[in-house]
Amino acid sequence: MMEVLSYDVARVNLRFRDALHRAARSVIDGSTFILGQELEAFEAAFARYCGVEHCIGVGNGLDALMLALHAAGVRAGDEVLVPAFTFIATWNAVSLLGARPVPVEVDGSGLMDPAHLARAVTMRSRAIVPVHLYGRLADMEAIKAVAREHGLAVVEDAAQAHGASRNGCRAGGFGLAGAFSFYPTKNLGALGDGGAICTNDATLAASCRMLRNYGSQVKYRHDTVGWNSRLDDLQASLLSVKLADLEAANDRRRTVARCYHAGLSGLSGLDCPDTGGHDMVWHHFVVRCSDRAQFQEALVREGVHTAIHYPLAPFDQLSYAGQYDRTRYPVAAELARTVLSLPMADYLLDEEVSYVSSTVARVWNALHGF
Repeated sequence: MMEVLSYDVARVNLRFRDALHRAARSVIDGSTFILGQELEAFEAAFARYCGVEHCIGVGNGLDALMLALHAAGVRAGDEVLVPAFTFIATWNAVSLLGARPVPVEVDGSGLMDPAHLARAVTMRSRAIVPVHLYGRLADMEAIKAVAREHGLAVVEDAAQAHGASRNGCRAGGFGLAGAFSFYPTKNLGALGDGGAICTNDATLAASCRMLRNYGSQVKYRHDTVGWNSRLDDLQASLLSVKLADLEAANDRRRTVARCYHAGLSGLSGLDCPDTGGHDMVWHHFVVRCSDRAQFQEALVREGVHTAIHYPLAPFDQLSYAGQYDRTRYPVAAELARTVLSLPMADYLLDEEVSYVSSTVARVWNALHGF
């Protein structure tokens, strides 16, 4: 029996080991750890990669969303349209600014459904935060059309979509700004927390640079109330090492996804994600099944480990309990009940991918008497 973890950070970093050590030693020897040359170099490189003019490194993905939304004009009492199904950070960023997250029903892929978006707009709406969930781009053309009609800012939550693109535009370059996370399990992951804001708007970029640094452009002069949220030079140097490999890593994820799709798409009752439509980067490969707990337990016995992204929609979390009518978001509720993430990483060997695919098919058919 083969053992395949849902994700193994140690394996991700192993092939970069020597380069990461060299980068870390260089920063340690240089003794510039905050707002130094390594950060500037990474910001410039990541901006080029995303096809935007500006990149602002911050402490984490949540801060990236908060600072971008604040710079876009979101204030206490405003409403921000968010997907009804996403990781909690999307909603938290809105709430921590004193604004109110307004859920928009999602489609079967977990992406904000433009058909529901316009109906959720009110006089208090200030911004839209589409999430490129699992590495799949939201329908940005339709979302931006609603934004233009109602004068709303669009801030992309691109935490799971480093490198995803459509028609020559990459995630983070569609809206006023894009927010990224470099949490260690992301397609581009740091060795700790980290995040970034990407934008083509010079005014927003300047505002975010101040906001991340106590509202300051010049030391000990503070033009506005700000945060302390700076991507440190050590993490920036490590991210620079990995950024050079990101395209190859994403290509490998696409190969893994194609193999999974070929082996699993014909299984009766198991909803397998499609592989077409645009340049997806497969942060997760998520199937859907009604008997998830039993299926997950059976797979573990065969050495295939899975994860759930996510077992609760934000409106069902205790932090938002009683604030929303969950019956208005049946697709989001159903996704929380049925989604299951198979092992997905660029380091997976062909034999591991084959084992996962064949084991999933065999276990599924055995459970359902096929």
